[in-house]
Amino acid sequence: MSYRPPESYEELITLIHDRYDQMSKSYRQIALFLTQNPNDVAMLSVNAIAAKCGIHASGFVRYAQSLGYKGFRELQAVFQRRLTTAAPGFEARVKALEAELGGAREGEVGFLADLVARDVASLQELLASIDPGRLARAAELLDGADTVYLIGQLRSAPVVELLRYVLTMLGKRTVLLDAGGGLATHMARVARPSDLLFVVSFRFYATEVVNVAEETARRGVPILAITDSTLSPYARLAEVLFAVPEHGYTFSRSLAAPMCLAQALCVALAARGQASGTAPRIPVVTGP
Repeated sequence: MSYRPPESYEELITLIHDRYDQMSKSYRQIALFLTQNPNDVAMLSVNAIAAKCGIHASGFVRYAQSLGYKGFRELQAVFQRRLTTAAPGFEARVKALEAELGGAREGEVGFLADLVARDVASLQELLASIDPGRLARAAELLDGADTVYLIGQLRSAPVVELLRYVLTMLGKRTVLLDAGGGLATHMARVARPSDLLFVVSFRFYATEVVNVAEETARRGVPILAITDSTLSPYARLAEVLFAVPEHGYTFSRSLAAPMCLAQALCVALAARGQASGTAPRIPVVTGP
């Protein structure tokens, strides 16, 4: 009996997810690229895609065959069919924004213009891809939790620091599981099923954060996660997962989209606790 490869984009992504844990390192890299850059996969040649991913084109051909396709073109056709209803890709957004901002610029102002264009593009992509139902469920989890435990290390740390500040100002009992003193794992063990673990983590995922999430999930504590891919280690652990794809910048990777998403969740929480019909406002610390 011959195997029928997925015909729809949704079926293909499901298959990639199901097989991801059993894939080789190179196949995982390809899977991440395919799921995070579907428009590029639809529009570029296999050689151009391979160059962006850093893996030889033959690897993409073999990967497609491992999923049941005769070759990469058959797999690419699935992405091309999806593109007829999809929003513009990240790079297309960047080029459009660069034109609106007056084109390329030189020197330090050019660096700023490039970062601004890419950040705005990532925010547009976030708005186009967000699931309203997940936003509502995340706000519900935050509202219902006795204590919100926050964890995020390396370049995710600024996002959880912001969350600690805003949630505390909203009167939410909040605990930051920071790396200081090596106590994050031990502090997480007191979390109960009536609490919530809020994870912010991007590749390459900090080992301690992954370990804390896995151990906490085993004890029945719900998890809310902001990460970079539906193939991240938190996909199978989180009750609500927001995948905010990262795009390579010249020097660094932007936190504009995850920061905006974190703030939006806080505003949604504030709205739930505000009886009046006015727009929710988050208190701020003021000087004497």
